[in-house]
Amino acid sequence: MGKATGFKEYNREVSEKRPVEERIKDYKEIKIMLPADKLQIQGARCMNCGTPFCNFGCPLGNLIPDYNHMVYLGQWEKAYKRLSLTHPFPEFTGRICPALCEGSCTLGVNSEPVSIEDIEFAIIEKAYEEGWVKPVIPRVRTGKKVAVVGSGPSGLAVAYKLNSYGHTVTVFEKEDEIGGLLRYGIPDFKLEKRVIDRRLAILKEEGIIFKTNCEIGKDYSANKLREEFDAVVLTGGCQVPRDLNVEGRELEGVYFAMEYLTEQNRKNAGKSVKHKEIDAKGKIVIVIGGGDTGSDCIGTARRQGAKEIYQYEIMPKPPVERDETMPWPEFPRTLKTSTSHEEGCIREWCIATKKLEGKGGKVTKLHGVRVQWEKDANGRFVMKEIEGSEFEQKADLILIAMGFTNPIYEGMLKELAVDLDNRGNVLTNNKYMTSVEGVFAAGDMRTGQSLVVRALSEGLKAAEAVDEYLMK
Repeated sequence: MGKATGFKEYNREVSEKRPVEERIKDYKEIKIMLPADKLQIQGARCMNCGTPFCNFGCPLGNLIPDYNHMVYLGQWEKAYKRLSLTHPFPEFTGRICPALCEGSCTLGVNSEPVSIEDIEFAIIEKAYEEGWVKPVIPRVRTGKKVAVVGSGPSGLAVAYKLNSYGHTVTVFEKEDEIGGLLRYGIPDFKLEKRVIDRRLAILKEEGIIFKTNCEIGKDYSANKLREEFDAVVLTGGCQVPRDLNVEGRELEGVYFAMEYLTEQNRKNAGKSVKHKEIDAKGKIVIVIGGGDTGSDCIGTARRQGAKEIYQYEIMPKPPVERDETMPWPEFPRTLKTSTSHEEGCIREWCIATKKLEGKGGKVTKLHGVRVQWEKDANGRFVMKEIEGSEFEQKADLILIAMGFTNPIYEGMLKELAVDLDNRGNVLTNNKYMTSVEGVFAAGDMRTGQSLVVRALSEGLKAAEAVDEYLMK
C-alpha cells in the first residue's frame, strides 16, 4: 500500500530513545514516538506487495499494509479500527515486540524494512489520546462461565476474546496484581505499568472478573474450579528457570534473573520486596545468558548503580547481517543491541561457566572457559572447551538468565493430572484441550518459553476453541 514510489524516495526512520545519561537515572519508558509526519512517511514506504509477507511473519496476522496505508493518508482512526480487528493489545507489542513482521517485510530483501512496530505503537497511543479505545460490552451473555488461570499476555488474550463472545470470564492470578510477566517480569523502562492498568480498566468495564492473590492448586482447589466453571483455561506460563549446575551455585549473591527483576518492579510500584532485596549498587555484576531477560538485568543493574556489568553467552556471536542460514522472509537471527546494551556493559560470547568461588558464603569470583561449536558426525553442533582459555572474573552479584524449562508442576497441574509432552509442557490436542475434559491450555505453559506476541496469538486461538466447545 502506501505511496507507489515511497520505498524509493524515503529512508527508514525509527523512534528515538531518551539520552542514556538521562534515562539511567530513572525507570521511566525510554521510547520517544516519531512525529506524525515522519510516521506518515514510513507508511508511505510500504510497497503494495502482491503477497504481504509481513502478515504471515506476524503471529497475530495483523493486516499491516492496510494500516500502513491509512497512516500514510492520515486516517488514524481508520488505522486503529483495522489494527483492532486482529490485535487486542497493541500497546504491549508496540513496546516490547522484536517485530517479527519487519523481518518478513519485502523491502527488507535489499533495503531496510518499513518501521512497522513504530507505526503500531503510534496508532494505539493516538487511539487512547483521542478516546477511540472504548469498552465493548457484549449485548448478549451465553450463560457459560470460564475460568482463566494466569493473567499474563496469553491469559488476558483468552479472557478478552471469550468475553467478547458473551461468556462470563473470571481470571485467577496468584500475585497481588494482574499482568503476569508484563507486570513483574518486564522492567518499567520498557513497559510502564500504567499501560497495563489503562487496558485493565477497559477489560473490567467489558465485564471480565479478576481475582488476585489466589493460587489455584494451593489457595483454591483446581478440581473445585472445574466443578464451578463450564471450562478452565490454563495460562500459567513457563516459570521454572534453567539453573546453573556448577560448584558454588549456593553462594549468596547468585540469583535467578526473574527474582531480581520482580523485586525491582515491586519497588518501583512502591511495594515491599516479597523475597529478598537484591541491589547492584557499587557491585561487579555478571549476567549469564544473552537473551532479552539478560538484557533487562543489565538495564536494571545500570540504574541501580552497578560498578561494572558483564554479560556472558554460551552460544556464538550472531552475524551482523543476514546470511545463508536465515534467508528472507525468515526472521533474521542477527546481532541485536538492546537499549540496555547501549547503556554500558561488556558482552562476550562462547563463554561457559565452570564454577563460582566465594568467601564467607558470598560469591567473589566466576571461573569460566571459552568454547567453540563444531559439527559432529551427525551434523549436530557440539560444544568444545578451548584448551588454555580458562579465566577468572571478580563478581559481587551473578544473575542467571538462561531461560525457562517448564511450567510449575506442583499444585494445579499435579492436582489436575494433565498429560505432559516430551518437553515437559502441558500437552493439548489441536483444539487446545488437555487430557482432562473441559480443561484447556495456551501460551508458554503449552508451547514452552516464547514471545509475548506469540502468547497473545495462542490466547486468541485457544479462546476460539473454547467457544466452539462451549457452544456445540
